[in-house]
Amino acid sequence: MLVGLLLCAGAAGGTPAGARPSASGSPVSASAAADAPRAPEPADVRLSDERTFTRWAYAARRRPVYRRPSGTAARVSRLRWYTEDGFPEIYLVLRAREDQHGQRWVKLRIPGRPNGRTGWVRRESLGALHLTHTLIVVNRSRLRMSFYSNGRRLWSAPVGIGMSGMPTPAGRFWIRERFKILDPSSGYYPYAFGTSAYSVLSEWPGGGVVGIHGPYHESRRIPGPISHGCIRLRVRDTFWLAAHVRLGTPVHVF
Repeated sequence: MLVGLLLCAGAAGGTPAGARPSASGSPVSASAAADAPRAPEPADVRLSDERTFTRWAYAARRRPVYRRPSGTAARVSRLRWYTEDGFPEIYLVLRAREDQHGQRWVKLRIPGRPNGRTGWVRRESLGALHLTHTLIVVNRSRLRMSFYSNGRRLWSAPVGIGMSGMPTPAGRFWIRERFKILDPSSGYYPYAFGTSAYSVLSEWPGGGVVGIHGPYHESRRIPGPISHGCIRLRVRDTFWLAAHVRLGTPVHVF
């Protein structure tokens, strides 16, 4: 599904008057060299707008993630196979670019601390691209979650969010994991979804991944600031979300 990029270079103009041959035999002059048009910057192809269409991929190789689309740029992370819970790791992809050497690159969002990092990987480091048209938006001031499909809001429900000192982090995240909880006595019942957001509680088991899950025995306290950073839904609302959400769905928290 990745769009191939065709980069075209303009043809050179005629030989300017007064030009002298270079050591290689090419006619050049100091003024012509200064005035010659520079090669255009490689154009990006948008892979996701994170609202109406979003693409994501699994890692195909455990390769470095670079700050810029260049193998000489600083490394900011490395692709990994699995999440903290043993699910295949998901990377949300933003743009594609082909550089001057024909190397294809993809810009992606990086799960992990600190929240909000992005970087570039070589295209072959990722597997096939998957597409979703859904979006989850969490409004912390209104204590509500909304679900969108193709930009149209289909559903909204009250939520529990992080308490003072343990806030649900704001930012652009996505759904990485999906658990079906069979035991009704579990606080996470009936479903839990792992996101790419990390809480301030780094010592929490599993690294402090922010989840979306059932009410944890506190349905009556929803909506409200009741959690350690996770987003809680009433049981019936968790069932609704599970029937509609897909892996790779963006989660915008503000």
